[in-house]
Amino acid sequence: MAEKEEKKAAPAKAKPDAAKIEKAKAAAKGPKVEGGEQVAPKVLRLRDKYQKDVVPALREKFGFTNVMAVPRLTKVCLNMGFGKPATDNNPKVGEVCLADMTMISGQKAVVTMSTKSVSNFKLRENMAIGCRVTLRGPKMYEFLDRLFNIALARVRDFRGISPRSFDGRGNYSLGLKEQTVFPEIETDKTDIIHGMDITICTTAKKDEHALQLLKMLGCPFRDH
Repeated sequence: MAEKEEKKAAPAKAKPDAAKIEKAKAAAKGPKVEGGEQVAPKVLRLRDKYQKDVVPALREKFGFTNVMAVPRLTKVCLNMGFGKPATDNNPKVGEVCLADMTMISGQKAVVTMSTKSVSNFKLRENMAIGCRVTLRGPKMYEFLDRLFNIALARVRDFRGISPRSFDGRGNYSLGLKEQTVFPEIETDKTDIIHGMDITICTTAKKDEHALQLLKMLGCPFRDH
């Protein structure tokens, strides 16, 4: 009798969640099916190139024994200022800049505000003076792929970008005078021309390592 009572008192095993089982089965089958066709996962050319070609090449060139020591991209920061029209209370410039940066980056731009007032420049505290975007992961690789292979090639009289714009910590910065070099911007419908600053951040500890990383990814540096 005592043994029967112990068996009755034992807690019942929890039943597996049916929804979790179905989700695991769907994941095991592979890509989702829509309209009778399988949807393949998105391929990022630049990320695949980094993993397959750049990492082994950098390890061989600089003698990295640990794969985690190989320099890699961390983020891309885009920054755009509204300029003088912002202090002249022209809201159209801010709207155009926000829309263009959102379209170029594929991510909603954030407005940057002034931190203090400067009377000589007609600048008041908490005034909208620009916008910025920080890209990471897949969006970062997509943007750099378009920048290296399409946008920079459309710059007038382009002969390559300077290899001297590193900050000593493996980060590279460059500026564009016109946003129309990106194919997402329609030149015929653009009334306001403005530029932007682009900063590419890496984990490289030396500028030489970062330079080779960007070169191998396809960044068009000039020889001098």
